[in-house]
Amino acid sequence: MKITVVLDNTVPMSAKSPFLGEHGFSLLIEHAGKKILFDAGQSNAAVWNLSLLGVHPSEIDALVLSHGHYDHAGGFYHFLMHGKKRYPFYAHSGIFTMRYSTSGSVRQYIGVPHTKDQLSQLGADWQLGDTPREIAPDLWFSGHIPRQTSFEQGDTRLVTCTADCCDCQDPIEDDISLFYKTDKGLIVVGGCTHSGLVNTVSHGFAVTGTSKLVGWIGGTHLGPVTQQQQEETMQRLEKWEPEFVLAGHCTGFPMLAELSRRFGNKFIPAFVSASIEC
Repeated sequence: MKITVVLDNTVPMSAKSPFLGEHGFSLLIEHAGKKILFDAGQSNAAVWNLSLLGVHPSEIDALVLSHGHYDHAGGFYHFLMHGKKRYPFYAHSGIFTMRYSTSGSVRQYIGVPHTKDQLSQLGADWQLGDTPREIAPDLWFSGHIPRQTSFEQGDTRLVTCTADCCDCQDPIEDDISLFYKTDKGLIVVGGCTHSGLVNTVSHGFAVTGTSKLVGWIGGTHLGPVTQQQQEETMQRLEKWEPEFVLAGHCTGFPMLAELSRRFGNKFIPAFVSASIEC
């Protein structure tokens, strides 16, 4: 398997092409003769960056959305406009939940910016579900990730409105990851990991029948959470002794620096065009 960062908040100074960066995330997964696009950022930047990587949207075989936030979902509209074909589109059934971010008195919509029907008409063949399923050889869609740890409390600024409660903290139940089962153990591919990194890895062990974490790829959402969650997550990750940690996006600069301090050359910033074969 080869995974390339198509889009992240940061483009490295060493980039050899005029890649775009934005507050968003997207990965290209190449596995078993197939190409899978995991998240698509918020604009047409992922399509631009894919072109610089030599990949046209029509070459992609399947799509995966990690959760229903604009900075992961918005770019699929532009991608589908260019692809002009039907794609199996894997996601949790709750991705179209109405959700918001709050800052003081400011409340901003941050959910999926396009309707299910709009994306369907452009080429999305929805494969929505809440349970684990194998979508390629040894590559698993996580389904719903159980929330079992006491310290992974999430981001209190992210809220939702339901018939029972408005501006209540959004548990982001639609958050999913991909689990790749290798001969050595588990590799986790996450978007923002709103379920919590520890919850996600633990669920990956259960789904794949593994007990060794080989690698982590994706956002961690450790930047906006409490110091307790940051520290306990780091301690657990150290105990798992992964061979690599490729993290970016919502991890935040201070936590990226902390990952670098703790993991040394096992840490890889998930900047645009970074890639790993595993």
